[in-house]
Amino acid sequence: MKKIHLLLLIFIALATNSCSVYNFTGTGKIDAKTFQVGFFQNNAELIEPGIDRRFTLELQDLIQNQTNLNLVKNGADLSYEGEIVDYRISPMTATADQRAAQNRLTIRINVRFINKNKETDDFEKSFSFYYDYPGEQQLAGATLNSALKDIFERITQDIFNESLAKW
Repeated sequence: MKKIHLLLLIFIALATNSCSVYNFTGTGKIDAKTFQVGFFQNNAELIEPGIDRRFTLELQDLIQNQTNLNLVKNGADLSYEGEIVDYRISPMTATADQRAAQNRLTIRINVRFINKNKETDDFEKSFSFYYDYPGEQQLAGATLNSALKDIFERITQDIFNESLAKW
């Protein structure tokens, strides 16, 4: 019985010790304590008011929720900045009477990531995603909120994976 307890104790010690290198988000050990997210200006030709602020806040929230990094206003170890460069609505399929049966909203965001502690991790890259919606619906209200939620969720996760999870 003592051997079973000893084996169980060793297993628990190894299991909890291995969690110090990786966590549930897959980031591994982050060599930073602070991060900052600059305001992502909307420079797209087609402007949807408020998406710049919403995206900036969603990126901040994702990093805060998935890491133990502290958000600061300046002088951070990790810095995210960039701009929304494309906000486009395009028809995807047409009906027999030449109307759009389905539309697609595509958003593309250019991101510059700077890691003061490890400059080899720095990058500048564009991230984009889309949302398809029925052609008879206007891109407003609940449809717009759903589209932005889906698109920003995917783009922020892609940015997180590229900068911290290294996927």
